[in-house]
Amino acid sequence: MTAQAGDTFLLDSAATAKAALRSLLRERRSAIPPAERARAARQAAKHLLKQLPPRSRIAIYLSVRSELSTLPLCAALLRAGHRVHAPITLRDHGMRFLRLQRHAPLRRCAMGLPQPVAPRSACPVHRLDVILLPLLGFDATGTRLGNGGGYYDRALARPRVGRRPSLLGFAYAAQEVAHIPGEAFDIRIDAVVTERGLRRLGARRR
Repeated sequence: MTAQAGDTFLLDSAATAKAALRSLLRERRSAIPPAERARAARQAAKHLLKQLPPRSRIAIYLSVRSELSTLPLCAALLRAGHRVHAPITLRDHGMRFLRLQRHAPLRRCAMGLPQPVAPRSACPVHRLDVILLPLLGFDATGTRLGNGGGYYDRALARPRVGRRPSLLGFAYAAQEVAHIPGEAFDIRIDAVVTERGLRRLGARRR
């Protein structure tokens, strides 16, 4: 179907609104004091651990800058015997999830993000139980505002065999907003884990 002028306007409007929200939410997240960030990361990790069945396969992101830190979570998951994976980004803008081991070496990708060192065997998305997604903002419907790269949207939109993993946001409670303009390609999250606990959100778009 050929895009119409009205469709283009709507896409431009959504992109503009998202860009403004990203700027606002980056400032909001950066304003959280360091001690509060550290406490929130520990609390969110405890809340998530209570929800996971033994030896879950879980993919986490490796946090940077003002993101809610996944370091306490990663350490706790490994101690508890869960199978932890982390993403690597590919040249075709795809993403794969590689197994993390204790003291495993990491490298910085072109975007400056820490990633497992390849080659290692990748875990197919449909074999993961949980995928933890980084985000700048979320709303009550499960709409997620990412950093704009679209890596998770592409990785999770591809056809999959078998069951789908639970998609969880991992964020500060302060990152919730009343509404995020959604687009057709956006992958919604099932729930979000914050320092206040795990909260189920609206139905995920299929």
